[in-house]
Amino acid sequence: YVRHGYEIVARNWRCPTGELDVVARRGDVLVFCEVKARALLGSRAGRHGADPALLAVVHCGKQRRVRAVAAAWLTAHRPGAVEIRFDVAAVTGGRIVVIEAAF
Repeated sequence: YVRHGYEIVARNWRCPTGELDVVARRGDVLVFCEVKARALLGSRAGRHGADPALLAVVHCGKQRRVRAVAAAWLTAHRPGAVEIRFDVAAVTGGRIVVIEAAF
């Protein structure tokens, strides 16, 4: 994110509802990013194909939790009028694949 002009606002921010892995901001865009570590090889790669981005799928329950924690973060920090985006970052085989607006 930093290489792409974002400021990292928070890492591993916790509240009673859960945890946010990364909160980043660039201008009026505030990004809540869920980070998933996945292996490129093995049964998951065979099931999902060669695209490592597909390995970072976040199920509906996790999406609800991330949204709830993001709401808590927004209440605690009051960033003003911002556009909200939820990304997923897949850490796969030493590289990072970011899926913007994943959910």
